[in-house]
Amino acid sequence: MNQKEAEFEKRKMQINREDLIERMIRLALENSLLEVFPGIFIYQSSKPTESQISVLKPAFCVIAQGSKDVLLNDELFHYDSGHYLISTLDLPIMSNVVEASEEKPYLNLRIDLDPALVAAVMIESGIETKKSDAGVKAMDVSPVDADLLDAVVKLVKLFDTPDEMKFLAPLIIREIVYRLLKGKQSARLGQLIATEGDAQRISRVVKQIRENIDRPLKIEDTARELGMSVSGFHSHFKSVTAREQCDFVRSDKKSAIAKNYI
Repeated sequence: MNQKEAEFEKRKMQINREDLIERMIRLALENSLLEVFPGIFIYQSSKPTESQISVLKPAFCVIAQGSKDVLLNDELFHYDSGHYLISTLDLPIMSNVVEASEEKPYLNLRIDLDPALVAAVMIESGIETKKSDAGVKAMDVSPVDADLLDAVVKLVKLFDTPDEMKFLAPLIIREIVYRLLKGKQSARLGQLIATEGDAQRISRVVKQIRENIDRPLKIEDTARELGMSVSGFHSHFKSVTAREQCDFVRSDKKSAIAKNYI
């Protein structure tokens, strides 16, 4: 990226941040937590807060204005409008708003992370995350890039149009998850899926289908290998891949499922 492109991106991010602030201030009442859509929350605070103990669900959190400290065990995470936070487990934390005022209230957007959705986006995009290990913390903070911020702004713009929100929000949330998978916290999202045993097992099945597209697959055999009943396999496959059905073909032709997912 040359200097001119970098300056343009910087200006665009500043415009997006200002737009985000203006829209979130209009939506959220002072010192309140508002659920604007299932699993999507806006929190506003007009003053710094004392440390509070809570349990943070797996979530993506981005700040439009102000800053916050989150203490996990003995590790302190500080983030602001230039950073986002991801948590991938139900974690007991202590947190407090650090920077906030009536003129410039603290504004936070939280999107709960559904492991099945993350797995589905990972499968359909073909993104491979690093294997989760003990060295991957369940929480961390990273810089917000232009593409991720742009997706967040698109989502917040929908809050003024409930009809469009119902249809388009799930699509933009998928984009946000995709951006996160392409970003620095990809391995952390891989950890989120690893905690969901069924999602991990279904992900392996789809990978096998990709690698053996011309081989016929029997659903009974596949379910047995996964330690599932046929009905259980159908249910979990639909949950992970967000598809209406899975159809294995016992023939020498490519499986129908391969056509849908490759």
